[in-house]
Amino acid sequence: MKIQIINGPNLNLLGVREPDVYGNVSFAAYFTQLQAIFPDVELDYFQSNIEGEIVDKIHEAGFGFDGIVLNAAGYTHTSVAIRDAIKAVPAPVVEVHMSNVFAREEFRHRSMLSAVCEGVIVGFGLDSYRLAIEALRGKNKKQEQDKKKKNYA
Repeated sequence: MKIQIINGPNLNLLGVREPDVYGNVSFAAYFTQLQAIFPDVELDYFQSNIEGEIVDKIHEAGFGFDGIVLNAAGYTHTSVAIRDAIKAVPAPVVEVHMSNVFAREEFRHRSMLSAVCEGVIVGFGLDSYRLAIEALRGKNKKQEQDKKKKNYA
């Protein structure tokens, strides 16, 4: 199974940016932990502060990976382009946010992306990514089991 993790703007600063909200661990350090937790899953990581690059990565991964974990950060609340990219690809996308966006500023309460994502995980810090991978892995296993049942029917 292959899962693409995509982080949006300012998430390259994890570990130093607003540690009271986002913690003090860099995503690179956490990504190494994820790889150890999920040795049976091929994980790839991409981060960009540029909306068009995120759209391009969704297009690329959406046809070549079994799922996408997406933290679009500030673009969550504004990007029709990212929404349309998610809708255009067959791979399931799980939207993640480290903080509980509903406990923050009101403008963060609305997501342009949630309605076209497989699911949304918010408020569990970096662990939000692990939970999203678990969800995608579970969905993938269920699909494989359903295929086997169909083939035996």
